[in-house]
Amino acid sequence: MCGVGSDRARPDDGGDCVWCSSRLGKQWRLWNLWSRSRWRPATLAGQFLVLQVTVLLLVVAVASVVSVQQSDADFRETRGARLRAAAENLANTASIRFAYTEGSVVRSRTSLTPITQQARNNVQAGGVYLADPDGVVLVSSDFAGREQRIDLSGSDVQDLRTWTGDVDDFGSRSIAAQVPVISEQRTLMGIVMVAEAYPSWGERGRSVLPDLVPVAGLGLGLGVAGSLLLSRLIRRRTRGLEPAAIAALADQREALLHSLREGVLSVSVDGTVTMLSDSARELIGIEGDVEGRRVDDLELDPAVHGLLADEAEIRDHVVVVGERLLVVNRTPVVQGGRRVASVTTLRDRTELLALQSELDARESITNTLRAQTHEFHNQLHTISGLVQLGEYDEVARLVGTIRRRREEITDAVLEHVEDPAVAALLIAKTSLAAERGVDLRVSASSDLPRLDHESSTDLGTVLGNLVDNAVDASVSVGGTVVEVDLRLADGTVQLSVSDTGPGVPAEMVGEIFRRGWSSKASTVGGRGVGLAIVQVVCERRGGNVEVRSGADGGAVFDVRLQGAWEDVEVDAR
Repeated sequence: MCGVGSDRARPDDGGDCVWCSSRLGKQWRLWNLWSRSRWRPATLAGQFLVLQVTVLLLVVAVASVVSVQQSDADFRETRGARLRAAAENLANTASIRFAYTEGSVVRSRTSLTPITQQARNNVQAGGVYLADPDGVVLVSSDFAGREQRIDLSGSDVQDLRTWTGDVDDFGSRSIAAQVPVISEQRTLMGIVMVAEAYPSWGERGRSVLPDLVPVAGLGLGLGVAGSLLLSRLIRRRTRGLEPAAIAALADQREALLHSLREGVLSVSVDGTVTMLSDSARELIGIEGDVEGRRVDDLELDPAVHGLLADEAEIRDHVVVVGERLLVVNRTPVVQGGRRVASVTTLRDRTELLALQSELDARESITNTLRAQTHEFHNQLHTISGLVQLGEYDEVARLVGTIRRRREEITDAVLEHVEDPAVAALLIAKTSLAAERGVDLRVSASSDLPRLDHESSTDLGTVLGNLVDNAVDASVSVGGTVVEVDLRLADGTVQLSVSDTGPGVPAEMVGEIFRRGWSSKASTVGGRGVGLAIVQVVCERRGGNVEVRSGADGGAVFDVRLQGAWEDVEVDAR
């Protein structure tokens, strides 16, 4: 299977992917083969050195080709002018013109050949030829090519024009000048050609190398030094890791980001998102590519935006995002004594906190039932003793008193609270508070109708936790009264719970709703959860919870739950 685009592999052909079948894919596979080969340098410095040497060799090769071409151009320009001058001089020589005019060039070979040899020696040409108008050689300086045709391809000498260019000088590539021999009647009598072969590759190399070798050596030295300096710089910036280790770390990072259940989000000091895991994207509801974008430019929930934009350290901060309950932790990243980024983790605790809330409610009910059981045992023991003593009238009066007290508590609650679940909770909490010497009262201004099941359950969770805290606070300083005020106005439930405890210090108001905070002994298990649950339920319901000092001391917790609350009519059947 392809190691690059395995997610695009075709299952019907053994895993060969479309990407790798393309030209780019083939180039990538060739690079992989080179990178995995045994002779590839193991260090980054070695790889840069090989790369620099390869580039320099390519540059030298290109420079050599350019130099040879330039040498050919210079040779053609300089030698062509001298050859043309020599050919024009021969064409105007009296003996040669006379021979052409009389048609005795062939008969005059003996006298004309020394003239051509002298011209060849003067310009150090390769050959000098006297040809007829069709290009057939009549006389040559070295006796070669007689009765053969000179190369007239591309030449316009037969049009009575002087021409200079490349020709095939009987098997040798040469530069030649061809000059017409013109009669007085402006007709072509013959052609004079002076040619010189191009230098061989060895001669060209010997002419180029003296200038090319020093430059190439200097470039190679600078390239080696530059590659070493660059490799040291990269090693320092990459913590001494080699490319294979960097690639392995990148692969591991991607694997971790895709496998973590907790959300991980990194933000640079300038507010740019540098890393975002799949879980974080899902938890805070971000779609699309956000890495490299600023936090201020993202469409985030205001609560999440505030947490990401802040720079302070955060520990176990609870925030509600939509239907999710998230626990947020943020740790600044410090390098060289300065803050460079921050890493934020997000944990989804929606189901866990709901379960914990339910367990707290069950524990509260269990404690209430335990208190009532204890109270009933005491009353039964009293009744049993009176029966044994035969005081039946006292038994009747005691039973009546107990029944009357129960009815008074029930009537006092039901007069102001119609919701059965909330009323039952208040009745049970009243008995529990009475056992501890605290009078739990429902204010005369309370007025709560029946609520839907979900709303009643959330209100019971908030009310139970606040009443328990209020009773504990009152008992801790000898307080005797806890008052509850409940009402529904414009679809919003308003709840106030006041106690006669020590109150909440002003400097601790922002801390009491933090998960884990408690005024009780640290050895007591399960502390510091109730108020955190209250805050979470309130935020989930679109409301809030606040604490203030009461008129007679103690603390007053004001709760508002909005959004999903509605009245439910009682079935009168």
